[in-house]
Amino acid sequence: MNKIIKVLLGIVAVLVVAQFVPYGKNHTNPPIIAEPTWDSPQTREIFMRACGNCHSNETIYPKYSSFAPVSWLIARDVEEGRSKLNISEWGKNEENEADEAANEVREGAMPPWFYMPTHPEAKLTNEEKIIFIKGLVATFGDKKEK
Repeated sequence: MNKIIKVLLGIVAVLVVAQFVPYGKNHTNPPIIAEPTWDSPQTREIFMRACGNCHSNETIYPKYSSFAPVSWLIARDVEEGRSKLNISEWGKNEENEADEAANEVREGAMPPWFYMPTHPEAKLTNEEKIIFIKGLVATFGDKKEK
């Protein structure tokens, strides 16, 4: 029993020390520079609900995102998502992956599975998914078609 207590105390100590690492604690969003010309308001609404937390400068950080190591994971996901496609800085980075968005949704890669349990609003019905894919193709094009 003594070893179990030492292991638990060690884990608690590591978690406490991790709270002092500043990475992932900055929850400010950069300004919105420009957005794409959406094919419809519905496409934008679905995008913001299912993709906007990682692919825009309108990230809504949940309360638990202030605690390491969860804060680190969220910060990494947002940074990676914005680097691939950030609709709030449309036109700033000519090499975004917007033309891959429809295919990512089509294949079920986006939104990622690990995002869904804590963000049930991002789950798309089959009908929404069909509408959304058509809207993404109309807005961004479709790399699959090239």
